[in-house]
Amino acid sequence: MEKRDFFRDARRDTTGPLAGLRVLEACTTWAGPHCAALLGDFGADVIKVELPGGEVARRLPPFLPGHAKPISSFHATVNRNKRSLTLDLRKPEGRDLFLRLAERSDFVVENFRPGTLAGWGLGYADVRPVRPDVIYVSITGFGQFGPDHDRAGYDPIAQARSGYMSLNGGREGDPVKSATWLADDLGGMHAALGALAALAHRNRTGEGQHVDIALLDGLLATSNANPTLGALGVPLERWGNEFSFCAPASAYRCRDGWIYLGVLLDAHWKILARLIGRPELADDAGYAQTGARVANRAEANRLVEEFCAARPAAEVERICAGAGLTAGAVRSYAEAARDPHVVEREMLQPVAQEDGKPAPIIGPAAKLSRTPLRVRSGAPGLGAHSDEILAEIGIDESARAKLREAGIV
Repeated sequence: MEKRDFFRDARRDTTGPLAGLRVLEACTTWAGPHCAALLGDFGADVIKVELPGGEVARRLPPFLPGHAKPISSFHATVNRNKRSLTLDLRKPEGRDLFLRLAERSDFVVENFRPGTLAGWGLGYADVRPVRPDVIYVSITGFGQFGPDHDRAGYDPIAQARSGYMSLNGGREGDPVKSATWLADDLGGMHAALGALAALAHRNRTGEGQHVDIALLDGLLATSNANPTLGALGVPLERWGNEFSFCAPASAYRCRDGWIYLGVLLDAHWKILARLIGRPELADDAGYAQTGARVANRAEANRLVEEFCAARPAAEVERICAGAGLTAGAVRSYAEAARDPHVVEREMLQPVAQEDGKPAPIIGPAAKLSRTPLRVRSGAPGLGAHSDEILAEIGIDESARAKLREAGIV
């Protein structure tokens, strides 16, 4: 299918399927802002509320190169499609303004430690009287209840506590965290999914609710069957780039780099055996069946290693793709960004930053044929929309000036 055919019936008069809905975000760093960013990607109006000093993601390196001021790559990515309001929620005037905004919002998303916003008079029980059908999303390390609910919890702690880290890394060596903020990413995604499910319920019944997301839960829920196997006492091994149930499957060194190649089906082994110049092994008793290849893993790997070592990675990838086998050259993120397929699917979109200069910002993964998604605006400067947002709830210019004098805004 051509791209133009997929989007043939696309509408251009809407921000997305969540157009007309408002998200009020009080979040820092990644998991909470990621949830709100996803809802913003789907078309919602996201108001990001920060304390007057700004949240920590604005100050985290690395920074985007070539801009007039330091712009954090984290901030530029996770705070796309949002408006910015500074508000000191710790003061009564800030609390009251937040509640006035909550009254007009469909979602409230927060990721403070349990009890923090409630202590400021902005917990679910405080917001519900002004917006009874609110969908209030809380994202924390360990959730709103449970023995450890009041502990501080960050991404690598969830990776460690969940069991994920115990299986990540090479066959021999220490436990290794993910190269990305995996628990934060999954926590934000589960939070957005929970928010949308709660929205569907509200559309049917008129009822709002509190959505509780723990980073630990999100990682456990997205760990395949490993938690179940662990609970049943099944030993789990670290396999690095390989799998216990199939062979050959690993990253193999080519003449100019690496490629990942895997054979999960016996039919694919028959094809691969011919590709590597060993057709006699296609039906050999030591290789033809998965169990036999697993038992003969070292030799199966050696055969593929020899084939790959003599060729460039791109050639191996092309040969395998032509034969219907799955293989992919191991690329850097810089190489992935230049991949024509990635470019065609607009996974990096040029978006103007607060200094007016564009930067390639990660675009939405979901492709919707009727209501296409896009990065509509770059991450805003701190408080860039404060006047605009406060005016929407009836705060006039003189009142805003007094709020600034008092350090509320």
